[in-house]
Amino acid sequence: MPKTRFKLLIKGIVQGVNFRYYTRREAQKRNLTGWVQNLPDGSVGAVFEGNEEDVEAMVQWCRQGPPSAQVTEVIVQPEEYREEFQTFSIKF
Repeated sequence: MPKTRFKLLIKGIVQGVNFRYYTRREAQKRNLTGWVQNLPDGSVGAVFEGNEEDVEAMVQWCRQGPPSAQVTEVIVQPEEYREEFQTFSIKF
């Protein structure tokens, strides 16, 4: 199974709606590593590493987000797979 890594910038109403916690749960379900964090401009940033189909499923999930989020845009940037992380964490 090919491995991949994507960095995402998620815009909309994505802070104060438990976006980071839902994202961590969804990423852990898919055995992905990386991180998610709130950014100063009100968006959410994330990096996902893992099996290609699981990372792509996670990107699709982020386009909708948790029930109380209103995602307006997701910017996806492919990056070189580095096997950099041991777990999926929330950055504060």
